[in-house]
Order: sequence, then structure tokens, then C-alpha cells
Amino acid sequence: MDENMEQFKRALTEVEIEADRLLLARRQMVENDKLRNGNREALTALRKQARTTKTSVPTAFESVMKEVEGPGSKLLVREVCTTCGNHDPAEKIWMMFPGTDVFARVPFHATHTILEKDQEQLDFEAKKLQSYVKEKTLSISEKGALADSINPSILRSMLTLQDNRK
Repeated sequence: MDENMEQFKRALTEVEIEADRLLLARRQMVENDKLRNGNREALTALRKQARTTKTSVPTAFESVMKEVEGPGSKLLVREVCTTCGNHDPAEKIWMMFPGTDVFARVPFHATHTILEKDQEQLDFEAKKLQSYVKEKTLSISEKGALADSINPSILRSMLTLQDNRK
């Protein structure tokens, strides 16, 4: 083959591989957002059940001052969870574990703790995917000479082609 044609073929292959990775990352972002929304809804439902908001639970100092009534065997410091509030943390809640079809009755406090940790992990993954998508988009746009020589709609159709092996 001609040398120019060989370079063109390599450049086209590189752009196609990067575009495939970009599309996969975008699909993963959508799936990640679905999970994040589900977690957020579950945490909101737990807060409603406990009748708390993130700011409605008293600080540790306020709870200590209410507990101090005199010398006794009471604990001077009682840890107050911002989600549980005065709700019974041992109350059992049905929870489906992520990635499985297993339901279990888990204590209220453990349930929202698991969901909050999952939410933090999903937020981190979302930020990581967003930076990856930005990086790949920039990389593809920098190869603009290829986009100028090939119609973008043709390039898009080439990315959606699939090999059918016989």
C-alpha cells in the first residue's frame, strides 16, 4: 500500500479505539449515576424514617449538656449519629446488598453507614470517569486533522460497525 494510506489507516484505527473507550466510559457514567441516585434515594428514605436532616441532629456538646443531670452512672458523652438522631439504631431494616439479589435485615445504623460509604465510593468513581472522559475527548479533538479529512458522520458510523465472524 501507499505510505500515506498506511498512515491514514493507523490514525483512523487510533481514533476509533479512543472513541470506543470514550463511549464505554460514558455508558459507565450513566450506570454509575443510576446507582448514585438509588443510593441517594435510599439515604433520603432512611432520614425521613428517622425524621432527621443533616442539620437537625444536635451536636455532641448539646447532647452532653442535656445528659448531665448529676453524679450517676450515666455516660457523659453519647455519640449521636447525624442520620440516626434519636432513632433506634438497632431497629432492623430490609436491605438488598449491591450487586446481588440477597435481601437481609440489617440494623438501621449499619444500613445507612453502608449506604453512605457506597455513596462516597460512587462519587469518587464518577469524578474519575468524568476526568477520563474529558481526557479522551481532548485527545480525539486534538487529532482534528483526521476529522477535517473525513466527514464526522462517516467517522461516527465507522465506530458503530461491528465485525461479524463466520
